[in-house]
Amino acid sequence: MGLLIIITKRRNLNTQKSILITGCSTGIGLFTAQELQKRGYQVFASARKADDVLHLKQLGLNSLQLDLNDSLSIKNALIKVLNQTNGELYALFNNGAYGLAGAVEDLSRDALRAQFETNLFGTVELTNLILPIMRKQGHGRIIQNSSVLGFAAMPYRGAYNASKFALEGISDTLRQELIGTNIHISLIEPGPIISEFRANALTAFNKYIDVDKSCHASQYKSMIERLQKEGAAAPFTLGPEAVCEKVIHALQAKRPRARYYVTKPTYIMGFLKRILSTRMMDKFLIAAGGGGKR
Repeated sequence: MGLLIIITKRRNLNTQKSILITGCSTGIGLFTAQELQKRGYQVFASARKADDVLHLKQLGLNSLQLDLNDSLSIKNALIKVLNQTNGELYALFNNGAYGLAGAVEDLSRDALRAQFETNLFGTVELTNLILPIMRKQGHGRIIQNSSVLGFAAMPYRGAYNASKFALEGISDTLRQELIGTNIHISLIEPGPIISEFRANALTAFNKYIDVDKSCHASQYKSMIERLQKEGAAAPFTLGPEAVCEKVIHALQAKRPRARYYVTKPTYIMGFLKRILSTRMMDKFLIAAGGGGKR
């Protein structure tokens, strides 16, 4: 049975544009959900943990539990959304993700699998469930929150680099496959944004990386200090409102862009990648990413 068959059918008198957002517990997802609600959107703010869902409800948001690592959770969350929108959905903002720091040679299969389950597999599964809905209604917006690390790789971020490179590749393919459908795909490439990203990355690092057994232990010391630092850890860090501004353009523009750069580092990386040789780009990225000789 298709997903839409079990959706309650009723006349839809709600003229609000509806949007489902993943990863709304803090940071970009939370700010964007609140701002879009203020602007009149029918926002469905999702989070993985039940406590975070309750917190979102206390903030006045229409919230629901959605775990990108769990297919049943994804399907159940979407059913709940569609039952409140008469089976339609204007937009999806795939924001849910986390970063796993660590040298590639220290990454186990389980660590890589966990990174991809959240950052790619769950995101694609949710997107693929929503695409038939958007095809049926004849329009839609899908916004992928990628990263500057989705096109410029840095050392000690291999798992995250790989997941975001993959998200960019599959989004580019999807955009080509949806030509002529009035369903638009946009990638947002933020760069440094104030959020809980570093704290979550440190938790993942401690779970999967054995520092004492690694030949990269000395590099990890400075990396851990950066992940533990409060406030902005990189120059030109912006607040989540900078990302939200791009999301709004992708939602409202007649012809939304395929890609949105957000911070100065993203613009700089994009420019340098076009003009520098691979060797020179590697030197720049190694210096910027805390790599170097051991």
